[in-house]
Amino acid sequence: MRCDQCRTEIPVGEERQHLGRCLCEDCYMDVLSPARTCDPWAIHSARTFENLMGRQGMVTDLQRKILGILDRTGGVERHDLLQQLGEGITDQDLAREFSALRHMEKVRAEKRQDRVFLRLW
Repeated sequence: MRCDQCRTEIPVGEERQHLGRCLCEDCYMDVLSPARTCDPWAIHSARTFENLMGRQGMVTDLQRKILGILDRTGGVERHDLLQQLGEGITDQDLAREFSALRHMEKVRAEKRQDRVFLRLW
């Protein structure tokens, strides 16, 4: 059986049904809990946690890599950032990580003419 969204093979009994679609567990979680970049409670929580833990304990290795690329380039479009992050990072992974960094007020999106760039805060 294959996931209707990402087309990966799903072991028998591991499939999830949502709105008539057969999904793998990862796609099911993405559908039920999409990344949201604008969430006042998440921003408040990130600030509070950062005050308690300090800046170093806040970001993952992938988030550090994203911050490094954005610092080095001054901002890039989403597809360019995905390319620079390399194989194995999906658009959904990037959306989740960018959303978390946005809540920490470390990154943001910026419109430059008719294109959207991801950049440091």
